[in-house]
Amino acid sequence: MERALPRLLLAAPRSGAGKTTMVCALLQALTDRGLRPAACKCGPDYIDPLFHSELIGARGCNLDLFFTPADTARRLLADSAEGCGVAVLEGVMGYYDGLGGVTDEASAHRVALATETPAVLILDARGASLSLAAQLRGFLDFRPDSGIRAVLLNRCTAMQYRMLAPALEKECGLPVLGYLPTLPDCALESRHLGLVTAQEVDGLREKLRRLADALEATVDVDGLLALAAAAPPLRWEAAAEPPETDAGPVLAVARDRAFCFYYRESLRLLERLGARLVYFSPLDGDSLPACAGLYLGGGYPELYVRRLAANGAMRRAIREAVLDGLPTLAECGGFLYLLEALEGEDGRGPMCGVLPGSARNTGKLRRFGYVTLTARRDNLLCNAGESIRAHEFHYYDADDCGGDFSAVKPVSGRGWDCIHATETVFAGFPHLYLPANPAFARRLVRRLERSWSK
Repeated sequence: MERALPRLLLAAPRSGAGKTTMVCALLQALTDRGLRPAACKCGPDYIDPLFHSELIGARGCNLDLFFTPADTARRLLADSAEGCGVAVLEGVMGYYDGLGGVTDEASAHRVALATETPAVLILDARGASLSLAAQLRGFLDFRPDSGIRAVLLNRCTAMQYRMLAPALEKECGLPVLGYLPTLPDCALESRHLGLVTAQEVDGLREKLRRLADALEATVDVDGLLALAAAAPPLRWEAAAEPPETDAGPVLAVARDRAFCFYYRESLRLLERLGARLVYFSPLDGDSLPACAGLYLGGGYPELYVRRLAANGAMRRAIREAVLDGLPTLAECGGFLYLLEALEGEDGRGPMCGVLPGSARNTGKLRRFGYVTLTARRDNLLCNAGESIRAHEFHYYDADDCGGDFSAVKPVSGRGWDCIHATETVFAGFPHLYLPANPAFARRLVRRLERSWSK
């Protein structure tokens, strides 16, 4: 299949260079122009897409070449940008940073090439001048086709820009399409998993408005749109995804400030296969909705231990339902919620008590990065020996992380045991990306159908 889709990828030499700030400002500016932009994120990131969607309602997805082949990424991009005037892709880490930290596999650069998307490199101008040309030249020459077609400057003054833009264009032969000045009052806060979630930023819409106004004044948005329009038609192979059921089994999905990390593509896949998603709040609700299964995603339960512990009605409802055989998928924060207790930032408290032991902050990243999960036993999502690609990112650790799957990192080959898996439960630290192996999603939906018909 083929469709014209104007698109850009905004990238940077490293994390913390202002990608998300620039992308959010641009998305708002494009929305103000009536273009209805799509917003996609390279890599396994939940929080930046939350900003994109919470702020302006932008459709989008994650584009991750470790999880899926290039053609699947192109199909996901096309699906997410349906009806949109332009797609803005946000890079991950540094432009060439890929698997294992020593390859460019699955990097933003590879996504740009796979989707034939023009890349715009954001350079941090603070404390630098002509050295930026050397940095840019290195990025242009590092691979035969860098995919970089233009430059934006961040944390740059008007005086700097008047000096730097002509110099960079002369030295490197690329257009410099503007800059964003330092706006301290518009900074987007961070914590250990990255940016804080969109719900937590005070005055977020006002910050975004100021960023968008600044960008319109200092960036050649028409030049960016012309570059986006120069992208070739997006091409992909259609995928057959017939539904597993027409019975509409309900999957109850936890969604509030404590549980908010979900891959939208995973949720969309479950819906296309026939599941009906009903959202509820473990923080504020007092009972589970009538459902055939339960999905407890990741998030920040460690910030809300007292509130989760105080909601005994919800904890008891979940414990009774899961122990009674309700099909349950729990990832990272959702896994912590199923334990007996959790030591969080506001104290220690009882959780659902479905799984043994407790968890606590270790003060450092634990088992961080991409993994391939392989089942040691038949379970809710797959048979023994079957695999899916996933991701871990957590500072907390548990007394018992399970041992029904093996996890292996893609470059180093380092591995460990993980996940509690039975015929009705799949619970552990890894976050699953269901489009990486749709058979896992199909098996879950079939299990939901059986549960719903009882």
